Amino acid sequence: MLVGTLFIISAPSGAGKTTLVGRLLADDPQVMHSISFTTRAPRPGEQDGRQYHFIDVQRFLAMRDRGEFAEWAEVHDNFYGTSRPWLEQGMREGRDMLLEIDWQGAQQMRRQFPEAVSIFVLPPSIAELERRLRDRGADSEDVIARRVAAAFGEMRHVGEFDFVIINNDLDMALGELKAAVRASRLRFPRQRARHPDVFRFLDQD
Repeated sequence: MLVGTLFIISAPSGAGKTTLVGRLLADDPQVMHSISFTTRAPRPGEQDGRQYHFIDVQRFLAMRDRGEFAEWAEVHDNFYGTSRPWLEQGMREGRDMLLEIDWQGAQQMRRQFPEAVSIFVLPPSIAELERRLRDRGADSEDVIARRVAAAFGEMRHVGEFDFVIINNDLDMALGELKAAVRASRLRFPRQRARHPDVFRFLDQD
């Protein structure tokens, strides 16, 4: 039985998802970050087993063919995938697992884990999204324009998610994210799985 909850968080680039997730993980030790597998090379400062599990293409395809990925995708000639056994083991042990993923991956995960809780992080406006991307100082104007254009397509899927957080103020958005996590833990299936002794009366004739 999966006692923990799977949280799926999606957002367009620049909405502040990574910052929100980082602060949630720092404040809530019950939530564990799901670390994906990828065939791309580590970037400067990245460590194997921290940002990603870095593996070669041959091993990735073997894992895929054995059905070990709950979802996988090929992006810019690199493969990315989420380990199903690792997710399920964590939830069986009562931990809440958090997965950052795009809307397409979220669709795949919801089909396989219908009890998952999905959360979409929106920027307060496209203009603000563009400003945040520009303030990073990491992308050219060309790349920023492509990211903004992609954001329109991503945000059209916001209605598929259980919760929507508009990240206008970081502290307020973090409070709303924590509230969504707490509320999700109070759903009947999760409470019954976590506290079987309390609900034993339901099994009596």
